[in-house]
Amino acid sequence: MLNYIIRRMLFMLPTIIGITFVVFLLLALSPGGIGAAASVSGGQQDASKAAMLQAYLEDRYGLNDPVLVQYGRWLHRISPVKFGVRDQVTPAGERLQPPKVLAPPPMLEWLGETKYLASVDASIAQVVAERKGSAGAVLVATATDDNPRQYRKVANDALTARSKYLGAKRVFESALAEYAVASGHGDAGGALLDRKGKIKLDALAITTLDRNNAAWPKVDASAKAMLVAWEFARAQREVLATAFTEMPFQQAGFVVIPDLLWIGPPDLGTAFSKSRPVSSLILAALPVTLLLNLIAFPIIYLIAIPSGVLASARKGSWFDKASGALYVGLWSIPTVWAGVLAIGYLANKQYLGLFPVAGMHDRAADGWTFLPGVQYGGDWQMGWLLDMAWHVVLPVACLVYGGFAVLSKQTRAAMLDNFNADYVRTAKAKGVSRKDVIIHHVFRNSLLPLITMFVTVFPATLAGSVVIERIFSVPGMGSLILDAIAQRDRELILANTFMIACVNLSALLIADILYAVADPRVSYE
Repeated sequence: MLNYIIRRMLFMLPTIIGITFVVFLLLALSPGGIGAAASVSGGQQDASKAAMLQAYLEDRYGLNDPVLVQYGRWLHRISPVKFGVRDQVTPAGERLQPPKVLAPPPMLEWLGETKYLASVDASIAQVVAERKGSAGAVLVATATDDNPRQYRKVANDALTARSKYLGAKRVFESALAEYAVASGHGDAGGALLDRKGKIKLDALAITTLDRNNAAWPKVDASAKAMLVAWEFARAQREVLATAFTEMPFQQAGFVVIPDLLWIGPPDLGTAFSKSRPVSSLILAALPVTLLLNLIAFPIIYLIAIPSGVLASARKGSWFDKASGALYVGLWSIPTVWAGVLAIGYLANKQYLGLFPVAGMHDRAADGWTFLPGVQYGGDWQMGWLLDMAWHVVLPVACLVYGGFAVLSKQTRAAMLDNFNADYVRTAKAKGVSRKDVIIHHVFRNSLLPLITMFVTVFPATLAGSVVIERIFSVPGMGSLILDAIAQRDRELILANTFMIACVNLSALLIADILYAVADPRVSYE
């Protein structure tokens, strides 16, 4: 058994890699790319802000690199074995890495780097010098002060400077596209522009610069702005790198080889759509989903399995027919419709108004005592615990009613197959009581399909019921993954996929172990 478990665990690794790579590939190749919804939202307000946001996302996730390189970088973050300088962990759980090196601006050789930089206006050069001086002043303050708040300020300044540079770079590339069109070589899909209308920098670099081009003044102005932004961003990056070496936060993991190899927990990244670490978002949403499912699943099993056993023992009776018809009728009701009806009639104040419409607690529940009783104001309240139970009645009801039919029918079918077995007839011939035959012989040998169904519910407990959580505004895993998909938040989607894949594979391994426990004929030796 131990050898089998070890083999299965080793086979889990390539399976998890395959699952996450497929999801990663779908996200990378999806129309609009990562953060498409956020970019569109920003584009409706300000095109320059949308361009800056998209450029920032491309820089943050390395979207200009090949997909395999991006995926390898993500695997390195979630792997417990890590290379390079150790991360630092903020009190909020965010992982901080050394700041990325800022690549030089594109097309400097084409512009004539030495001559062009020398031709930059004195006013622009003065601005660059002033900004470098201000960055140096911050550098001195940071090097002598290990206050994490000061590091935050430096990090924000560096992020702002980097984003402005990336936005200026995007404007410069747009100006180059206009330059290509004005030169007569800018047809979409042609020599200098790709099918999306973006400039092909490699193709443009081998052409001769034409300062008489009608679009050259715009290229000239955007290039100067880009250079200024790059100089300032590089200075701020140096400030941040120095501040990082001061270790304002606690380091993650432990060192194996200094600055080369270290061991640490998986880094699930930061969700850009919510500006919070993915781990903290999951830790906030997972208990809600687990609460709903840990209430719903015992109800399903405590009702469906006994009724299935009783229906098989009394095949053809009124109970068998009535329970089967009732469960199939409930299973036929769509969950969406049931949830809308529950809110419209059971929760609506115009009708019964027996239950709350949404959420997990009343707005004032944080000020109540845990158990029902008289509060500080002298009024009697149901308390925090009873209020939560009152809020989960409708979501749990919508979760359980559809599971009765599947589990009950599965139990009944498995029991009926074993009722006709030879060992049952032998037990009856020996005078074993009907109760013992049903419980100790038939039911035990009918557990294998029930075990299979039981272990498949574990991924559902983590993934959450998307429909139920959305209808009743429950802040669980289902709502979290829906928001992540809508925003195309890669880190959040991949973290949920990775977690659910691990739990699913572990559940299948548990099923194999339970098979051997329930049936002595099953052996893995």
